[in-house]
Amino acid sequence: MRNGTLIRTIRIFLFFTLLFSVPGCNKPSKQKQISQIDLPEIINRRKLVAITGYNAYSYFIYKGEPMGYDYELVNKLAEYWGLKLEIKIVKDINKMFEMLNNGEGDIITFNLTVTKDRAKKVAFTKPLYITKQVLVQRKPKGWRRMKLHNIEKKMITSPLQLEGKTIHVRSGSAFVSRLKNLSDEIGGEINIVEADPELSVEDLIRMVAEGKIDYTIADENVALLNQSYYTDLDVHMPVSFPQKIAWAVRKNSKALLDTVNNWLNEVSNTLEFYMIYKKYFTDRRRIRKRLRSEFATFYGGKISPFDNEIKKYAKEIDWDWRLLASLIYQESQFNPNAKSWAGAVGLMQLLPNTAKHFGAENPKDPHQSLKAGVKYLKWLDNLLSKYIKDKNERIKFVLASYNIGYGHILDARKLARKYGANPDVWENNVEFFLLKKSEPKFYNDEVVRNGYCSGIETVNYVKEILDRYEKYKQFVK
Repeated sequence: MRNGTLIRTIRIFLFFTLLFSVPGCNKPSKQKQISQIDLPEIINRRKLVAITGYNAYSYFIYKGEPMGYDYELVNKLAEYWGLKLEIKIVKDINKMFEMLNNGEGDIITFNLTVTKDRAKKVAFTKPLYITKQVLVQRKPKGWRRMKLHNIEKKMITSPLQLEGKTIHVRSGSAFVSRLKNLSDEIGGEINIVEADPELSVEDLIRMVAEGKIDYTIADENVALLNQSYYTDLDVHMPVSFPQKIAWAVRKNSKALLDTVNNWLNEVSNTLEFYMIYKKYFTDRRRIRKRLRSEFATFYGGKISPFDNEIKKYAKEIDWDWRLLASLIYQESQFNPNAKSWAGAVGLMQLLPNTAKHFGAENPKDPHQSLKAGVKYLKWLDNLLSKYIKDKNERIKFVLASYNIGYGHILDARKLARKYGANPDVWENNVEFFLLKKSEPKFYNDEVVRNGYCSGIETVNYVKEILDRYEKYKQFVK
């Protein structure tokens, strides 16, 4: 990661941007209500806050892993800048714009159609891709036995045929204004129903497929994605010209906008950028597999095949079951046959001696692995509860001990105490001295009993489990 050089470059860029900006040119009143946070503040707080929605392509959890077109791209953007990424899920598109301008987020990373009305509220980035709006309708019953021209006779094939029809569209979407303009263009009334803001485009497409409504509008790539699952749908009739899909920032976040656009210019022609688009919009085999899976949060809502057992055992250590699920994903990605280079086996990746000590004769058995792993976690928690009374803080120490061993964590606590840090606080205290245990001065210190260790894996282990847990909480009850 190019953190040092990159941050210095950004700071120089910002200096000249601010130096040559002319004060007093902003209009009063309305602009005063818009947050003034721009790239300098984002860099200084070391965190990028992205506002998005969840659906089958932007952001979701699949088999325990956070995924999505917009999620992958903004995650790479945050990594490029060396920033932590925070995701805020918002269902209502109008609320997204409101939160952005209030400073509750820095960037909207959702499939927003660029329109003139929206451009009055926000500044759009360079387009991520181009698509068009299409009508989503059901094919007639028995269409597989019909000839094409007979199918078309029973369907809408021209915008003129939309006169008098009722079309349900997502509230606050660009589809609303497009249908209003189309109604003027065809010289006839289209009954436009804005759906409940809680309903996504995918929800409305599913309602068409199930016969609950007759028509909706979607972006073509999203419509084709869903058609791979709902084969009785037709999505071929366009209702718009090609349109730009982009992210959005505040209109006064010029430095952020310029830097995001520079990054997009750099990555948009790469193979990786193309493959991410293909993964979520054109690879129909993988898309169908995700859409049919009960382990995708946009439909099934399960994290793993072992959710019920994880919930049961999480109660024994008084943990949120989603936290335990995040640990298991980190260890084995829910594969009961997983085996590490060090010989750890099963869902909970227990070493043979540890597994046997805590009652797992066959650690590849998911039930035995879970039971033994939770017993081990409980044992660690009991040890640490003598010193660390705060439960949430203690969880970090338990996770670290599970990964690297209690002895190394004990050493790091002793070093923290000796050098004036807080031995009962993980971040910037004990984790700092765990990292120091790779240096001779510290692993040879008289208070250390367990010698050298490389703590970077453990520090990342704790962080990744807790970050994933926060994402699980966004999606799964």
